[in-house]
This record gives sequence, structure tokens and C-alpha cells, in this order.
Amino acid sequence: MKEVNTMKDVEFMTAEEKQLVLKQWQTFITNRCQLKHFTKRIYDHLNLHCSFIAHFNLQGFYSTYFEHPRNTIRFLTQFSRIRGTVSIEYGNTYWLKGDFEDLNTAMCEVVEKVYNDYVQDLAQTEKEADVQEALRLLEKHGYEAVARPKPMKQIVLL
Repeated sequence: MKEVNTMKDVEFMTAEEKQLVLKQWQTFITNRCQLKHFTKRIYDHLNLHCSFIAHFNLQGFYSTYFEHPRNTIRFLTQFSRIRGTVSIEYGNTYWLKGDFEDLNTAMCEVVEKVYNDYVQDLAQTEKEADVQEALRLLEKHGYEAVARPKPMKQIVLL
């Protein structure tokens, strides 16, 4: 994590305030984006300095990005260098330039450490929820799902 002295004071945020955002961000991300760790400081920074559109409140932002695995994956891609760190709402990388480049880059570094494992877990959670919903809908309409093993792949040797 970047040290306070590597962050720069800017007109609307001191280096110490940036460090507080980063510390809370690290807690939020490493705890898998739990609501209890989503602080007003994080919410305000995301809305004001990370190219996210304004939401009416913290809870609205949280429900948009963190209540469904697919949306959380989409959110995390903005902070992934592998995915280009492109704003998911504006399609640009302006949020990584200027006064908050130091903090926003450090936020990407935090996400990069957990990105692959976290996204895999989220994808698995989404898959399980989709299967349960499919089964529920089948049952609702009077159908029964029958599990069949997948056919084995055949290799033809010539």
C-alpha cells in the first residue's frame, strides 16, 4: 500500500485523507465488499473521483454494484489493469489522471491482489444462483429437472 508521503495533497483532499480512503478501501476489498465496510469516505471518493455516476445515497450505490455477483465483477473490472482500468460507466481512463492518480492507482493495486480469486468465487456464486432459479422456474411450471452426467469427450485417434 502506498505510504502517506507518496500521496500528494490536492485542493480538496490532503495526503492523509487519501491514505484514510485507501485504508478503508483495502478493508472493503479484502473483506469481499461487505456493506459494513463500505464507508461514506469510499462512497464519496468513488462518486467524485473515480468516474462513477452519482447515486442518491451510499445504499443505492452499494445495491447497484454489490448485491449481485455479476455487478460486482463488472465493478471490479474498472480497477483491474488486465481489463484496462476503463471506467465502467464512462468508458475512459480519465479517473487515473490528475489530482487523484496516486490514490486511484493504489486502489487498483489493492484490487489486483484479490481480483482473480474473487472474480472466480463470484462467478461460481452466480452460477449456483442461476441453477437454483432455473430449477425453481421449472418446478413453478410443472416440470422436473433430471440430472444427467455430461457425455465424455471423445478423442478420435487416426
